Amino acid sequence: MPNDIEGVSSRLVQIAEDAQNSFGGLSNEQLNWKPAAESWSIAQCLDHLILSNEEFFPELDKLSAGSRTNTFWQKVSPLSGIAGAFLVSTLKKDNQKVKTIPKMTPPSDIGGDIVNRFVHHQSELIGKLRATNKSEWRKVVLTSPFVKIMTYRMDKGLEAVIEHERRHIRQAKRVMEMEEFPP
Repeated sequence: MPNDIEGVSSRLVQIAEDAQNSFGGLSNEQLNWKPAAESWSIAQCLDHLILSNEEFFPELDKLSAGSRTNTFWQKVSPLSGIAGAFLVSTLKKDNQKVKTIPKMTPPSDIGGDIVNRFVHHQSELIGKLRATNKSEWRKVVLTSPFVKIMTYRMDKGLEAVIEHERRHIRQAKRVMEMEEFPP
């Protein structure tokens, strides 16, 4: 993945357009339909992406304000070089289930405006990324907001965000392709 704002922005825009084209015409009932109680609906997949990405907003805000520095752990962590690559490779595998932490689990019933909220969220994320110093992306080490011991470089973290979004868009499409999906 290119380590530049245009490459990252382009991928985020493509994902937003894919979501809009795939799910934008669905009813609230279709967006919230789940194939099983433990499965997620299309709306839950999109809401989960918004919730997950928003966890990075405070770090992005600090970067744009010029007030962010790597913590001691982020400076010395031996994981930073490998954790990001491992995370990206895991997210590319649809058959590898990853349990979501409770605070990232979306509610069961989500408003019918979720597709528009997701598209707006993508624009907000791109705006926050554009406000950062792109030349620093390889120097910035992030601590996962989900697994506090995991650290990774920001460039790999952005690649993981994109793969995470693609993974859940594919999941949402599989829901829509099920025979039982409401017409």
